[in-house]
This record gives sequence, C-alpha cells and structure tokens, in this order.
Amino acid sequence: MTVYTIGYATKPIATFTEQLRHYKVSAVCDVRSVPFSKRFFDYHQDAIKKHLSNAQIRYVYLGNELGPRSKNPDHYDECNQVQFETLMQSEHFLKGLYRLKNGLEQGFTLALMCAEKDPATCHRSLLIGYAVARLWKEELMHITHEGELESQTHLERRLKQLHGLDDDLFASEQDLLLQAYRKQLKATSYIKPTTTDPKQLK
Repeated sequence: MTVYTIGYATKPIATFTEQLRHYKVSAVCDVRSVPFSKRFFDYHQDAIKKHLSNAQIRYVYLGNELGPRSKNPDHYDECNQVQFETLMQSEHFLKGLYRLKNGLEQGFTLALMCAEKDPATCHRSLLIGYAVARLWKEELMHITHEGELESQTHLERRLKQLHGLDDDLFASEQDLLLQAYRKQLKATSYIKPTTTDPKQLK
C-alpha cells in the first residue's frame, strides 16, 4: 500500500502532472488548509481540478481533515504555534486518515498535494507521514521536486543531519530522530497571526 506526496512550488503544471502519471497516481488529495496559491495560479483549487481532470486524475479536498492549520485552539501552544503531536490524535485528523485508507481500499493510487518544494519542511511529512508511519506501520513516498522518490524513513534521518544531531553514545537512534523531528516542527510549523492588521494577515 503506497501513498505518495508531491509539492508544487515553482513546478510547471505539465511537469507536475507528468510526475503523477509516472507513478500511476489516479487521485490527488489536496491537503492544504487554504487551497489557493498567491504565486502559482495553476494550483488554485478550481484550476488544479481542471488540470487534473484533463490528465484523467481525480481530485479530492482533504484540507479540512489533514491540513496543518487546525481550527481547534487546543491544538496550539502559548505562542500560537500548532502542535502536530496533539493534532494527529484528534478525531478530525483520524477521520482524514480513514478517508485515505478508504480510497486505497477502493483501488486508487493516491498522492497528497501541498505547496512546499521540500517535504522536510511540509506537514505532508511532518504531520501526515509521521502519523501514517506510526499508526499504519506504513510510510509515505515523497515525490521530490526533480521527480525522484524519498521515503519517510530516509526523510526523518535527513532531519537528524539537518539539525546536526550526530550519533550520541548516550542517546538511541530513536531519541535523536525525535529530537530532530521536534526541532523541525519548531522551525517550520504554522503560527496563527495574533494581529488584526490586514497587512500582516496577508
């Protein structure tokens, strides 16, 4: 059971759809909390639906269930930063995973779509991939910007290198991976704006 992920930032739409075809993806699950792009207009929700339909790929929106910007205030810390370790235990998130599994059982080859070029900075790995690896004992395969594949396992090890966490005589591999994961969440997870100034909300 393979679930792919793909980011679109700076990627021409023709390249995007060709990469999906290469891996025989039959349905794209949009996991953006806000399914629009200020810079890449081909990826506005209405536009991407048309592009995917032309490529004979189905589109489904799962941003309400699997998006990174939770609407539940209990999923944020005192600094208004979302806490994925809490969010991934919520009924809403688990419902989203159930919908994914249901799609797989119906025979679809799924790809989760979000914006970020590198999955290591995106909730498709840090939230969904992390949860799938631990709840389903499966791992996502991330389609890189160049169209290659990176496994969730490899990505998590890359986080350790990214944060300079070398092997430690007194820490296990899993402890180091967890440290790296939490550092990456601190550096990249969504923070709710606290201002009502429209200029800062853009």
